[in-house]
Amino acid sequence: MATKVQSDIEIAQAAKLQHIRDIAAKLNIGEDDIEMYGKYKAKIPLKFINQDKVNQNTLILVTALTPTPAGEGKTTTSIGLTEGLNKIGKKTTVVLREPSLGPVFGIKGGAAGGGYAQVVPMEDINLHFTGDFSAIEKANNLLSALIDNNLQSKTNNLNIDPRTIAWKRVMDMNDRSLRDIVIGLGGTGNGIPREDGFNITPASEVMAILCMAEDFEDLKSRLGNIYVGMTFDKKPIYARDLKAENAMAILLKDAIQPNLVQTLEGNPAIIHGGPFANIAQGTNTIIATKMGLSLSDYVVTEAGFGADLGAEKFLDIKCVSGGLKPKATVLVATIRALRHHGGATKDEYNTPSAERVSKGLENLEKHIENMQKFGLNPVVAINAFPTDTDEEVQLIKNRCSAKGVQAILARGWADGGNGMTDLAEAVVAEVEKGQNNFKALYDWNMSVKDKIETIAKEIYGADGVEYSKKALTDLKKIEELGLNKLPVCMAKTQKSFSDNDALLGRPTGFMVNVREFEFAAGAGFVIPILGVMMRMPGLPAVPASEGMSIDNNGVISGLS
Repeated sequence: MATKVQSDIEIAQAAKLQHIRDIAAKLNIGEDDIEMYGKYKAKIPLKFINQDKVNQNTLILVTALTPTPAGEGKTTTSIGLTEGLNKIGKKTTVVLREPSLGPVFGIKGGAAGGGYAQVVPMEDINLHFTGDFSAIEKANNLLSALIDNNLQSKTNNLNIDPRTIAWKRVMDMNDRSLRDIVIGLGGTGNGIPREDGFNITPASEVMAILCMAEDFEDLKSRLGNIYVGMTFDKKPIYARDLKAENAMAILLKDAIQPNLVQTLEGNPAIIHGGPFANIAQGTNTIIATKMGLSLSDYVVTEAGFGADLGAEKFLDIKCVSGGLKPKATVLVATIRALRHHGGATKDEYNTPSAERVSKGLENLEKHIENMQKFGLNPVVAINAFPTDTDEEVQLIKNRCSAKGVQAILARGWADGGNGMTDLAEAVVAEVEKGQNNFKALYDWNMSVKDKIETIAKEIYGADGVEYSKKALTDLKKIEELGLNKLPVCMAKTQKSFSDNDALLGRPTGFMVNVREFEFAAGAGFVIPILGVMMRMPGLPAVPASEGMSIDNNGVISGLS
């Protein structure tokens, strides 16, 4: 009889966790210096950030090729690589984003790694964790309440034109019915009727601000810079005009501190912040990354979706803003995804095909070239699946070698750190060569159009950029508000280099279409919208929540 394969949650629940004070001790932090949330979670005070160590220690970015809907295992690879680096004697911490309840109960079912490369306590991390998302939601919605209260007020009215209000409420759940709503109905005592709507919490600018802030004062300043709308006489209104920033910051006083947990093998893991990568910057907080670099010699972190989204934003926005300089990158590839880009349908992802893998490698090769444009020669991690064949693996290694890149089979899911030491050795060798010299793709002082064109042509491979009439009107407003020197945070599909989901592999001969612009004045970036981007997802026909249960002892099953 075949041995039953344990699920992610069964593996996590079977692990013997160390007390969080013992994990903190590995980072030379005493028990009295952490704020414990039970036995296995804690907050780390900001005083432990040491800029000298941030500049000195080694930052490794894990990114990926253009993913299939299920993702290619960046988080699993990041955790597994951390285990592998520790096994070869490198003091390493993994720094990740927090999962959103939307994907947890929607499609993915969880986001704490997988197999024997997980962060734990897995259930807590995937659910309410330490309450950061709730704090972000409350801070966001406090501003919404203050806006509507000001509209109602007769003595403190800022003359805001309700038709121009750009700020939306948020909640951390997929609920499509809340995308567009009307509020203030039921009589004059209930407010001013107007159109409104909800975004999902990871799409909130408050989330983006938390992830970009350098310290508490910077957080308050950025919150005050949130754009609300215009007055009837066309003057901009910001959160600071509503005197909102201090109250919002009070709600975030604990959330700004990074969260400390552990990997299955008892190595430190810092998890903090969680913006999506197709509509925001898609990386954990600058504070968390600097905390990891202050406390360990190596830090492994990841950026959401493919390298054209998460990695580009990590490098051009987060690294430039935070003064970070990665010394190595890892590109995660699965043979399933290469078959997908080579023409396989969903039910053929597990069917071996050297021909499809060969064609799909065009996508990976473009990502390799893109990383090299940033001065970073990546190591390719082939995230192993049981359906991979030796022929397909060798094909990847040969094509990568022709690009001057090493491809290593990564078995973190099945074997934990023991399956990742080869990748760890390869990454250390790349770091120790000293040949990687990170440089941003563009100068923030370039015009907004030039920044967009640089990304579209250099990273996506587009022939050029086209703008709708609305986009040009939006761009004029951005310039009038003095936001044109901010970096651009491209919002586009994660399924293709282009803005067309159907163009797989390495498309050519296409134009990028900017439909409209948004901007996050507090977070500090301009957002070109390519196509229709969803800020409040809906649940699938069969949501992951249907497969979850909890017994009388509080034991959860069905998370993955």
